[in-house]
Amino acid sequence: MTAVALRDPAARSRCWGVLTALVVLWPLFQAAEVKPGAIFDAANLKVIGHFLGGFLPPERSPEFLALLARATLETLAIATAGLALAFVLAVPLAYAASAAGRERPSLSPFSRGLLVLLRGIPELVWALLFVRIFGLGPTAGVLALGLTYGGMLGKVYGEILESLPAAPLRALRLAGASRPLALLYGALPLAAKELGSYTVYRWECAIRASVVMGFVGAGGLGQLMDQAMKMLNGGEAASILATFAVLALVADALSAWLRRSLDRPPAARAWALGGRSLGLLLALPLAIAASFRLLEIELSGLLTVEAAQSVGQFAADFLHPDLDPEWLRRVARGAGETLAISVVGTLLAAVAGLLLALPQAHRMPAVLARSRPGRWRGRLPLLLPSILPNLLRSVPELVWATLTALAVGLGPFAGALALALHTAGVLGRLYAEALANTPPSAAQALRLAGAGGPLPFLYGTLPEALPQLVAYTLYRWEMNIRMAAVLGFVGAGGLGQLLYVELSLFHHAQASTVIVAMLLLSLAVDLGSARLRRWLG
Repeated sequence: MTAVALRDPAARSRCWGVLTALVVLWPLFQAAEVKPGAIFDAANLKVIGHFLGGFLPPERSPEFLALLARATLETLAIATAGLALAFVLAVPLAYAASAAGRERPSLSPFSRGLLVLLRGIPELVWALLFVRIFGLGPTAGVLALGLTYGGMLGKVYGEILESLPAAPLRALRLAGASRPLALLYGALPLAAKELGSYTVYRWECAIRASVVMGFVGAGGLGQLMDQAMKMLNGGEAASILATFAVLALVADALSAWLRRSLDRPPAARAWALGGRSLGLLLALPLAIAASFRLLEIELSGLLTVEAAQSVGQFAADFLHPDLDPEWLRRVARGAGETLAISVVGTLLAAVAGLLLALPQAHRMPAVLARSRPGRWRGRLPLLLPSILPNLLRSVPELVWATLTALAVGLGPFAGALALALHTAGVLGRLYAEALANTPPSAAQALRLAGAGGPLPFLYGTLPEALPQLVAYTLYRWEMNIRMAAVLGFVGAGGLGQLLYVELSLFHHAQASTVIVAMLLLSLAVDLGSARLRRWLG
């Protein structure tokens, strides 16, 4: 049998690629102030060890558990009510912005621009602004989710409708049907599963977002966690973190079940309407109504003349951004810092996510998987990576940023580490699914040909899954740029720190400049990510 050379035939091109990436990324690592030694600094380890030591034992008093249960229900209600408001906003905007069913492909620039504005400003920023208008409480969280997620849902709804076959819509329009009827009968039945699946996924994301918004006073578990952290009450913080994890797992399981039910064949879904699905359809409006009632939000109270005047006066203060050259330079430095935090955090998360995904997807290279099956020592390396992603992503980025700031000090490196920890959990799960779905034939052929060690994975499995892995990473980067823009609220640098300081001082003109910079940076990353996906695809 002919021996197979173990030399990498693409080693030279890979080396040049790595060197080019290092040259391009080095300034971003510098801007993020990456200092790995700070993690192992004795003083920092002592501080974080003392802080984490206070987490034990978790708080279990009946009074606190009752407060925790109330905050958990409030978080679920904020997510449900906010997504309902987002849906009401997204449907007309998607209809106006989408080219589906139009005789001419002319689009509404106002609708498109409004969708960009709504989703470009992070929900935490909207929440902070609404807290200034309506005061502390869940009203600010519901409105913030409604606006940001309305922009996200509207964009995706429009793209889903535009991706459908045009023949049914064209036939209905030629037969005399109006555009709304053509969409209702020609597009909606074809897109119902995808629209429903994405909406359910966004509800799952809204639960995590509602936790984060509590850090600026928008109610729920986040507000309770913020109070516990400020009071250095580790026992309460531990109980709240455990609740975060349980809530995230339950939301994931429920979301997965709902999406699987949408994947049934049409006949099966129709049959199921007589049972659990019908109950779900009936429970949906009841859950939305119960959420608004629990939060004591009266929509009629938000539509009064006084509320409109308050919002208008507050918005008017932001119509004249500060364009002083010195301030613009500070904002530009903050934008560069935010970009660096998002890039470094996403790259670190991609490496950690791949390591977590390998054993989950049963694609671990042989050189990494030499434990004997059937023993705990052999199972532990496979068990931990399946648990760690859920634990990492169940803790919101702002909580991670609070902990990493204690571990490495205030600044952008703390923000990058916080993003990396949370995103590693997200990408670990997504990467595992992508690797598990990769056909094993190429890797098996390489093993049969005599290739050993990591070569079958590197040249058989990874190239097949790489486009999907890159797409997941770029999509996550688009989300991380928005979160990186607000991590400064807890001292992690970037635009968020500038915005938090200026709003605290009621410097609305300067805050307006920062918000515009956030919007432009988010839009630039969205466009850049889309171009990278097309180029790599």
